[in-house]
Amino acid sequence: MSSSLIVRAAARNNAEWCDTFCRTHEIVGCFRADSWFSPVRTPPYYPDAVTLLPGTTTDQVLSGIDTGEGCSVKDSFAVLDLAAAGFRPLFRAMWLVRKPDQTRSVSARPWSAVTSEEQLGEWEAAWGERPDGSGFFRRALFEDETISVLAGYDADRIVAGAVATRSAKVIGLSNLFATEGDLESAWVGAAAAAAALWGDMPIVAYESGAALDAAEAARFTPIGELVVWLNASPSPS
Repeated sequence: MSSSLIVRAAARNNAEWCDTFCRTHEIVGCFRADSWFSPVRTPPYYPDAVTLLPGTTTDQVLSGIDTGEGCSVKDSFAVLDLAAAGFRPLFRAMWLVRKPDQTRSVSARPWSAVTSEEQLGEWEAAWGERPDGSGFFRRALFEDETISVLAGYDADRIVAGAVATRSAKVIGLSNLFATEGDLESAWVGAAAAAAALWGDMPIVAYESGAALDAAEAARFTPIGELVVWLNASPSPS
């Protein structure tokens, strides 16, 4: 696939992950040709809409969502200007891909899929970004065969992790972490674990800052920019 097609596949994969995660919180999203969206506010860290095509318009992506304070939109192609609608850029990031012939690196530590609620609790604690206590990631994730919560271990302690999402053309990695700060090894380990589960497919993700540098060191290649927009202004009374 060309870089532009991989970006489209990555956007779709990420929207599928957002949809699955929201459904574990009893929030049902909707897919259209141009975007995924949730009619009600999504959980923290998750967008209310994700664009799926570079030609998606502002009106299309904002249609059907609560655009008030706290609303966020993931512009997967960094082409929209939502400032006139009261939004500001929350962050910019780069889409990344690791081709199948680059996923055979051997991790320095063992990785495996989380399979129990107890392990999921340990993984979430290691992830360390819970917005409202434990239970942000829920056992319903185990019921979806396209989702795998991956953990890297030091002895019996979880020290790294990621969520892998398999879609039609790519495998997506999200929520990657390393408790000891070695993000490069976490990228290598998570990619290898995902490939071991689902075979030779392009592995995609998005990152910025130090995590982007670590991903590039782990042989992920930047292929396109995205922007997450946030409406941080209270609605007029």
